[in-house]
Amino acid sequence: MAHETDGEDRRRTPAGAASPPDGPPHAQPAPPPRPGLSYSSPAPIVVVPPVPRSVRLARNLWLFSFVAGLAVLVGSFLTRDSHLERLRTVVQEMAPGGDETAVTTATAVVFWGSIGALLLVMLLEAAMLGVVVGRQGWARLALVPLLAGHVLVMVVTATFLVPPGDAGSYVVMLWGIEILLAFIGLVLFFFPSAAAWLRSGR
Repeated sequence: MAHETDGEDRRRTPAGAASPPDGPPHAQPAPPPRPGLSYSSPAPIVVVPPVPRSVRLARNLWLFSFVAGLAVLVGSFLTRDSHLERLRTVVQEMAPGGDETAVTTATAVVFWGSIGALLLVMLLEAAMLGVVVGRQGWARLALVPLLAGHVLVMVVTATFLVPPGDAGSYVVMLWGIEILLAFIGLVLFFFPSAAAWLRSGR
Protein backbone atom coordinates (compact mmCIF):
# COMPACT_ATOMS: atom_id res chain seq x y z
CA MET A 1 0.00 0.00 0.00
CA ALA A 2 2.83 2.28 0.88
CA HIS A 3 4.48 1.40 -2.43
CA GLU A 4 1.38 2.41 -4.33
CA THR A 5 1.28 5.73 -2.47
CA ASP A 6 4.88 6.49 -3.43
CA GLY A 7 4.15 5.72 -7.05
CA GLU A 8 1.09 7.93 -6.97
CA ASP A 9 3.16 10.78 -5.56
CA ARG A 10 5.77 10.42 -8.28
CA ARG A 11 3.08 10.53 -10.96
CA ARG A 12 1.63 13.74 -9.50
CA THR A 13 5.01 15.51 -9.59
CA PRO A 14 5.42 17.44 -12.89
CA ALA A 15 8.32 16.46 -15.06
CA GLY A 16 11.33 18.83 -14.72
CA ALA A 17 10.06 20.44 -11.48
CA ALA A 18 12.62 20.69 -8.71
CA SER A 19 11.76 18.77 -5.63
CA PRO A 20 11.73 20.71 -2.36
CA PRO A 21 14.99 20.43 -0.45
CA ASP A 22 15.10 18.06 2.42
CA GLY A 23 15.78 19.36 5.89
CA PRO A 24 14.35 22.06 8.12
CA PRO A 25 13.24 25.45 6.68
CA HIS A 26 16.00 27.38 8.43
CA ALA A 27 18.63 25.59 6.32
CA GLN A 28 17.59 27.48 3.15
CA PRO A 29 19.98 30.35 2.02
CA ALA A 30 18.86 33.81 3.09
CA PRO A 31 17.85 36.26 0.33
CA PRO A 32 20.43 38.99 -0.50
CA PRO A 33 20.00 42.25 1.39
CA ARG A 34 18.14 45.03 -0.35
CA PRO A 35 20.20 48.03 -1.42
CA GLY A 36 19.74 51.09 0.73
CA LEU A 37 18.06 54.23 -0.46
CA SER A 38 20.35 56.78 -2.08
CA TYR A 39 19.48 60.44 -1.84
CA SER A 40 22.43 61.63 -3.96
CA SER A 41 21.78 62.37 -7.61
CA PRO A 42 24.43 61.51 -10.23
CA ALA A 43 26.72 64.27 -11.40
CA PRO A 44 25.40 66.10 -14.46
CA ILE A 45 27.15 65.54 -17.75
CA VAL A 46 29.11 68.67 -18.62
CA VAL A 47 28.52 69.72 -22.21
CA VAL A 48 31.50 71.61 -23.60
CA PRO A 49 30.25 74.27 -26.03
CA PRO A 50 32.07 74.54 -29.36
CA VAL A 51 34.72 77.22 -29.71
CA PRO A 52 33.20 80.17 -31.57
CA ARG A 53 34.76 81.47 -34.74
CA SER A 54 35.79 84.75 -33.12
CA VAL A 55 37.91 82.92 -30.52
CA ARG A 56 39.57 80.71 -33.13
CA LEU A 57 40.36 83.72 -35.30
CA ALA A 58 41.70 85.70 -32.35
CA ARG A 59 43.95 82.82 -31.32
CA ASN A 60 45.34 82.47 -34.85
CA LEU A 61 45.98 86.20 -35.13
CA TRP A 62 47.91 86.17 -31.88
CA LEU A 63 49.95 83.20 -33.06
CA PHE A 64 50.81 84.98 -36.32
CA SER A 65 51.81 88.06 -34.33
CA PHE A 66 54.20 85.92 -32.29
CA VAL A 67 55.71 84.60 -35.52
CA ALA A 68 56.34 88.17 -36.72
CA GLY A 69 57.93 89.14 -33.41
CA LEU A 70 60.11 86.05 -33.32
CA ALA A 71 61.25 86.76 -36.87
CA VAL A 72 62.67 90.09 -35.66
CA LEU A 73 64.41 88.46 -32.71
CA VAL A 74 65.87 85.66 -34.81
CA GLY A 75 67.07 88.13 -37.44
CA SER A 76 68.68 90.30 -34.76
CA PHE A 77 70.43 87.27 -33.30
CA LEU A 78 71.77 86.12 -36.65
CA THR A 79 73.10 89.62 -37.42
CA ARG A 80 74.31 90.27 -33.87
CA ASP A 81 77.85 91.14 -34.94
CA SER A 82 76.71 94.07 -37.06
CA HIS A 83 74.30 95.14 -34.31
CA LEU A 84 77.02 95.06 -31.66
CA GLU A 85 79.39 97.04 -33.89
CA ARG A 86 76.72 99.66 -34.53
CA LEU A 87 75.75 99.80 -30.86
CA ARG A 88 79.32 100.45 -29.81
CA THR A 89 79.11 103.77 -31.62
CA VAL A 90 75.74 104.52 -30.00
CA VAL A 91 77.07 103.75 -26.52
CA GLN A 92 80.19 105.82 -27.07
CA GLU A 93 78.04 108.77 -28.12
CA MET A 94 75.84 108.36 -25.03
CA ALA A 95 78.81 108.04 -22.66
CA PRO A 96 81.89 109.61 -24.26
CA GLY A 97 85.25 109.01 -22.65
CA GLY A 98 84.53 105.46 -21.48
CA ASP A 99 87.21 102.80 -21.62
CA GLU A 100 87.07 99.95 -24.12
CA THR A 101 85.97 97.27 -21.63
CA ALA A 102 83.11 99.35 -20.26
CA VAL A 103 81.88 100.18 -23.75
CA THR A 104 81.96 96.51 -24.78
CA THR A 105 80.09 95.44 -21.65
CA ALA A 106 77.49 98.19 -22.02
CA THR A 107 76.98 97.30 -25.66
CA ALA A 108 76.35 93.63 -24.84
CA VAL A 109 74.00 94.53 -22.00
CA VAL A 110 71.99 96.89 -24.20
CA PHE A 111 71.69 94.42 -27.07
CA TRP A 112 70.87 91.26 -25.12
CA GLY A 113 68.72 93.20 -22.67
CA SER A 114 66.58 94.51 -25.54
CA ILE A 115 66.11 91.03 -26.98
CA GLY A 116 65.36 89.61 -23.53
CA ALA A 117 62.78 92.30 -22.77
CA LEU A 118 60.90 91.67 -26.01
CA LEU A 119 61.05 87.91 -25.53
CA LEU A 120 59.77 88.20 -21.95
CA VAL A 121 56.76 90.26 -23.02
CA MET A 122 55.94 87.77 -25.76
CA LEU A 123 56.16 84.85 -23.33
CA LEU A 124 53.78 86.60 -20.92
CA GLU A 125 51.36 87.28 -23.75
CA ALA A 126 51.54 83.65 -24.88
CA ALA A 127 50.84 82.48 -21.32
CA MET A 128 47.79 84.75 -21.04
CA LEU A 129 46.60 83.62 -24.46
CA GLY A 130 46.68 80.03 -23.24
CA VAL A 131 44.64 81.01 -20.20
CA VAL A 132 42.06 82.78 -22.36
CA VAL A 133 41.74 79.76 -24.65
CA GLY A 134 41.25 77.73 -21.47
CA ARG A 135 38.02 79.72 -20.97
CA GLN A 136 39.23 82.12 -18.30
CA GLY A 137 37.73 85.48 -19.15
CA TRP A 138 39.89 87.54 -16.78
CA ALA A 139 43.00 86.77 -18.83
CA ARG A 140 41.77 88.83 -21.79
CA LEU A 141 41.84 91.87 -19.50
CA ALA A 142 45.42 91.06 -18.60
CA LEU A 143 46.32 91.08 -22.29
CA VAL A 144 45.43 94.79 -22.51
CA PRO A 145 48.30 96.11 -20.32
CA LEU A 146 50.61 93.45 -21.71
CA LEU A 147 50.04 94.64 -25.26
CA ALA A 148 50.51 98.26 -24.18
CA GLY A 149 53.73 97.30 -22.43
CA HIS A 150 54.84 95.49 -25.56
CA VAL A 151 54.50 98.70 -27.57
CA LEU A 152 56.45 100.61 -24.90
CA VAL A 153 59.28 98.07 -24.96
CA MET A 154 59.42 98.34 -28.75
CA VAL A 155 59.76 102.10 -28.55
CA VAL A 156 62.59 101.83 -26.03
CA THR A 157 64.48 99.08 -27.85
CA ALA A 158 64.01 100.55 -31.34
CA THR A 159 67.22 102.55 -30.93
CA PHE A 160 69.18 99.36 -30.31
CA LEU A 161 67.49 96.79 -32.55
CA VAL A 162 66.41 98.80 -35.61
CA PRO A 163 69.38 99.17 -37.96
CA PRO A 164 69.52 101.94 -40.56
CA GLY A 165 68.52 101.36 -44.16
CA ASP A 166 66.26 98.71 -45.63
CA ALA A 167 66.95 96.24 -42.83
CA GLY A 168 65.49 98.71 -40.34
CA SER A 169 62.42 99.16 -42.53
CA TYR A 170 61.80 95.41 -42.42
CA VAL A 171 62.06 95.39 -38.63
CA VAL A 172 59.60 98.25 -38.31
CA MET A 173 57.22 96.57 -40.75
CA LEU A 174 57.31 93.28 -38.86
CA TRP A 175 56.76 95.07 -35.57
CA GLY A 176 53.81 96.92 -37.04
CA ILE A 177 52.29 93.66 -38.31
CA GLU A 178 52.87 92.05 -34.92
CA ILE A 179 51.08 94.78 -32.97
CA LEU A 180 48.25 95.08 -35.51
CA LEU A 181 47.49 91.34 -35.47
CA ALA A 182 47.66 91.19 -31.69
CA PHE A 183 45.34 94.19 -31.35
CA ILE A 184 42.74 92.71 -33.70
CA GLY A 185 42.95 89.41 -31.84
CA LEU A 186 42.45 91.20 -28.53
CA VAL A 187 39.36 92.99 -29.83
CA LEU A 188 37.89 89.69 -31.04
CA PHE A 189 38.09 88.29 -27.51
CA PHE A 190 35.55 90.93 -26.46
CA PHE A 191 32.99 90.01 -29.12
CA PRO A 192 29.61 88.81 -27.73
CA SER A 193 30.12 85.26 -28.99
CA ALA A 194 33.57 85.06 -27.38
CA ALA A 195 32.29 86.60 -24.14
CA ALA A 196 29.41 84.09 -23.95
CA TRP A 197 31.81 81.20 -24.55
CA LEU A 198 34.14 82.44 -21.82
CA ARG A 199 31.26 82.84 -19.36
CA SER A 200 30.18 79.25 -19.99
CA GLY A 201 33.46 78.03 -18.52
CA ARG A 202 32.59 79.25 -15.03
